[in-house]
Amino acid sequence: MFATILKLLIMSLNSIFQFLVPKDKKFFPLFEQASANLVELSETLHDAVNIKGDREEFYKKIEDLVANIEALTHKMNMELSRNFITPFDREDIHALITSINEVAGYIYNASNRMKLYQVEKITKSIRKMTELTLEACQQINLGILEIKDLKNLKNINSAVKKINKIESKGDVIYDSAVADLFENESDVKHIIIYKEVLSALHNSTDKCRVVARTLEAIAVKHS
Repeated sequence: MFATILKLLIMSLNSIFQFLVPKDKKFFPLFEQASANLVELSETLHDAVNIKGDREEFYKKIEDLVANIEALTHKMNMELSRNFITPFDREDIHALITSINEVAGYIYNASNRMKLYQVEKITKSIRKMTELTLEACQQINLGILEIKDLKNLKNINSAVKKINKIESKGDVIYDSAVADLFENESDVKHIIIYKEVLSALHNSTDKCRVVARTLEAIAVKHS
C-alpha cells in the first residue's frame, strides 16, 4: 500500500516538474538534426555499395554529412555547458549525442576504407551490413523523435528492441563473412581490405546498440 502511494506521488511530482520546465528549443532540434543526418548518412553508404560505376560523389556526400554531425555534437556540448536546466539528465544527453556521433564515425570509416583501397567489387556481406546499418539508424531516428515529450515510451522500447535484433543479425553476418574470407580468399591484401571494411560496418551496428541503451535508460527514468 505504502509503495503504491509512493509511486503515485513520484509520478505526480515528475508530471509537475515536466510542466514547470520550459519547452525545450535547443536540445531536441539538435538531436533531430543529428539523427536525420545519420539516416541520410547510412542511406548514402547503402546506395554507394548498390550502384555500378564511380562512387566518388557518394564518398564526398558522406564526408559532408559526418562533418555536419560532428558540428551538431559540438554545438550540443556547448549548450550543455551553458544551460543549467535540461529536458533530461545531462549525462544522458551527452551519452546520446556522443554515441550518435560515433555511429557516424564508423560509417565514415567504412566509406573511407572503400575509397582509399579503391574497392570495386562489393560483396553480398558488405551490402547486407550497410542495409542493417541503415535499418538501425532509422530506428534511432524514430526513438529520437519520441523523446521530445516522452509520452510514447512503448515506441521508444520498440525501437530499442529492433536495434538490438539488428545488431545481433550484424554479428552473425560479420562472423560468417570473415570466416568465408579466410577460407576462400588467397590474396592476403584482399583479406586485409575486406576485413577492415566489414569491421567498420560491424562497429557501426554495435555502436547503434549503445545508442539504444541510452534511449532505453531515458525511457526507464521517465516511466
